[in-house]
Amino acid sequence: MPEFVQVAFDLPLDREFTYRNPAGLDAAVGSRVEATLGRRALSGWVCASGDECPIDPGLVKDYRRIVDAEPLFGSDTLALARWLAGMYFCSLGEALASMMPSGRRESKAEGGAFDDLRIGEAPIVASLEQRAALERILSKPTGRWYLYGPTGTGKTEVFLQAAEATLSEGRGVIYLVPEIALTHQVVEAVRKRFGKRCAIIHSGLTPSKKLAEWKRLLSGDADIVVGARSAVFAPVRKLGLVVLDEEHESSYKAGNAPRYHARQAAMRRAADAGARLVMGSATPSAESWHLMKEGGLERLTLSQRLAGGDMPRLDIVDMRGESGALSARLIEEVRRVHAEGGQSILFLNRRGFSYFWACRSCGAEATCKHCSVGLTYHKERGRMVCHYCGYSSAPPLSCPSCGSMDTGWAGFGTEQVEDDALRLFPELRIARLDADTAARKGAVEEVIKDFRDRKLDLLLGTQMVAKGLNFPGVRLVGVVLADTTLNLPDFRAAERAFALITQVAGRAGRFEKGGRVIVQTYRPQASVIRRAAANDAEGFYADELAMRKELGFPPFTRLIRVVLRSKERDMARAMSHELAQRIGQAGAPGVELLGPAECPISLIAGNARWQLILRSADPGPGRAALSAALAEWKLPPSVYAEIDPDPVSLL
Repeated sequence: MPEFVQVAFDLPLDREFTYRNPAGLDAAVGSRVEATLGRRALSGWVCASGDECPIDPGLVKDYRRIVDAEPLFGSDTLALARWLAGMYFCSLGEALASMMPSGRRESKAEGGAFDDLRIGEAPIVASLEQRAALERILSKPTGRWYLYGPTGTGKTEVFLQAAEATLSEGRGVIYLVPEIALTHQVVEAVRKRFGKRCAIIHSGLTPSKKLAEWKRLLSGDADIVVGARSAVFAPVRKLGLVVLDEEHESSYKAGNAPRYHARQAAMRRAADAGARLVMGSATPSAESWHLMKEGGLERLTLSQRLAGGDMPRLDIVDMRGESGALSARLIEEVRRVHAEGGQSILFLNRRGFSYFWACRSCGAEATCKHCSVGLTYHKERGRMVCHYCGYSSAPPLSCPSCGSMDTGWAGFGTEQVEDDALRLFPELRIARLDADTAARKGAVEEVIKDFRDRKLDLLLGTQMVAKGLNFPGVRLVGVVLADTTLNLPDFRAAERAFALITQVAGRAGRFEKGGRVIVQTYRPQASVIRRAAANDAEGFYADELAMRKELGFPPFTRLIRVVLRSKERDMARAMSHELAQRIGQAGAPGVELLGPAECPISLIAGNARWQLILRSADPGPGRAALSAALAEWKLPPSVYAEIDPDPVSLL
């Protein structure tokens, strides 16, 4: 029995700690132990064991107890954690914490809204394109493919049949979706196809239920897992296939340390296991499109809608001549579709009633006292709310700056569109789906079910209505304002706008011909709007990649973003300049330093935010330069550094 174990804790400390196995105990690598660190009792992961001690044995303490009767991970997971720590600037313990279930007692995992599913027969792949794609994927045991095609062309069925074939080979499957709550139709299809051999892992599970699902995979009781971002680390035996559905979604990128991207982790897992990797979307990320062009991903195209529909007609409405949130053309189309027995979706990527409060006399706007953003008026609550930190206040009766009574609201959100719709369409059954209405447990599933069952005529909401939903009755989609994403100061703004318009437009006409999409915009001549309206993905990506190459943005370069935040603005600024100086002193050939500068959103939750961006042709030089600058550098307690390799947002 080894005398010593090395333990990694979920702390930003780039080292492991040595403990002694107490008499009669032998903690296996991959299990958790509870140990005293300083004055605290913490759980940590055993990463190594042996009889050699790297420090004076007289200083080594016993750990207190073993948490897990059986190890939760093996050598392959440990190697993946070490890669994650090195790639995303975190400790081994932080990497393991992001990968592993935190539960201590397992309980039966519940499927929530999916419990009533019945195991069904696998449908036959319908089109020649689907058959060709499936045959290509199964032609070799390892490789990288991208299943590209508009919504409704059968990508999900190809994924499922590839999974079924992989399972029949005796190998396991990881099936990733962006968000469980918003892609439940896909999750439903996976569970319906594979039944009890399917595990589900996502952040909505309690720690004990996640632990139970984890152990089902460890034991082999389940050999396919479907889940959101963190499921990429699931302990699937003999991994043979990783599916990354809706690859373009930004929710695949972690918002907290380690800020990993599931796409990168999926590539790593598939490569390590010698498995197939199949990604798919109607709107690939610019990085994946570039990889397809360069031969790093084999593109498999599906172009035919399979359920009887065709690609909808998309018309642009210039809102500069309109007075309300809904144009005369869109109002007319909603009424026409309803009269013909169809359903409509109205999409607006902005919550609330009015976008901001302003004084017409002096131009003052209502802003959050903790963040450098405007407050959004929520009529249902009678409050102005910050969507970043949650701060709220009552609307002022007069201007706090000049005292004028000539004040009012500008812009509009989903609440106001709902009010307008209820007034304009009193005969329609209407529901709203956004982060506010979805706060109640089960609300999302309830609204989606009612809409699918034709108990609703009009569904309006934010990007929730654009993600993976499939409704046979939808004949019209209205994009209430296509400009919201375009106005952001971020190099990915056009990519996001194109994806949102294309994805939400894909909800129309999937089962019947004659679907219609109305895109309302104040910028009808914008290239991205016109490319989306023409369903011209090739043209859009050509334009976008040419612009990115000229300006030196990904996928032609790699970025590392460092945000220094502090309650003290001068301290955040000073530390950002000090870090920039250290990077310069470290010497970084091939690395360009952008900044330091205030973030576009310079204040969030009372924290001032300054950023630096390291840009290089390959990721190695940037990581080396930042690592050298951070070595032996101790930040003041009042300053926190966010390190984000390959950021998806620069706000």
